[in-house]
Amino acid sequence: MLLGFIVHGQTYGQVKAESAVVAKGAVAVRAGTGYAFTEGPAVDSKGNVYFTDQPNDKILKWSTNGKIETFMDGAGRSNGLYIDKAGNIWSCADANNELWKISKDKQHTVVLSDFQGKKFNGPNDLWIDPKGGVYFTDPFYKRDYWTRTEQEIEKQDVYYLSPDGKNVTVAATDFMQPNGIVGSPDGKKLFVADIRGRKTFVFEIQGDGKLGERKLFTEMGSDGMTLDSNGNLYLTGKGVTVFDPQGKQIDHIDIDEPWTANVCFGGKDLKTLFVTASKSVYTVKMKVKGAR
Repeated sequence: MLLGFIVHGQTYGQVKAESAVVAKGAVAVRAGTGYAFTEGPAVDSKGNVYFTDQPNDKILKWSTNGKIETFMDGAGRSNGLYIDKAGNIWSCADANNELWKISKDKQHTVVLSDFQGKKFNGPNDLWIDPKGGVYFTDPFYKRDYWTRTEQEIEKQDVYYLSPDGKNVTVAATDFMQPNGIVGSPDGKKLFVADIRGRKTFVFEIQGDGKLGERKLFTEMGSDGMTLDSNGNLYLTGKGVTVFDPQGKQIDHIDIDEPWTANVCFGGKDLKTLFVTASKSVYTVKMKVKGAR
């Protein structure tokens, strides 16, 4: 499928065929630009979307009226975000390889900084299950602002933090470089993208951080991901690729940027797809709602 784009009031491209998920006649709209690199979109209970400009160390807020403003400066070089039921923003704070919890008044708490006495590789993306447990990916991307240059933890794994915050365990292992992660709203399935391995896997969630056998979902990795209310999975990288619950590709949304890092649903009705893409962010009106 080919979408058009609106830039400074002009539309480029055209809708080639009706989409299974994108609203009829909808085009991808550049909602904001001029950032260094956008990442980590997460939606709150009202449909507002928070996202990061990671190199500039900011968290920004896209409101349902389309306005974008800075929410927080000095955000620990936050990458992936997720908002819990109480409205706290959980952040993969890349500056010191930590997991943060940020309150509504912008005060942060360092929840995790190491595993068994060793520094995390670099928490990248996260998802909070219905019980409040946190799954997060820990790939190693060497940063020029780190004082360390080598991994302290050999493997790049997926971790689970218990709802009480007292225990952290390895939930899944044997990835080349895990990155995007999301779970189903009913807490039964967890999707994990191995971006370097160019695969996305699905696990049955058994409870208490334990996962069932990994199953290949599709032969495509991803930087970020989200689900809609029909169980379709959205993967990023070059545009946004949409897969049905069985892993069959049903759509592709072109985004006019070199890289699409992450994606989520927002808006008052959760029918706006919000895409972080390099130096810009885009919105696309959808037929389907985001999963919640």
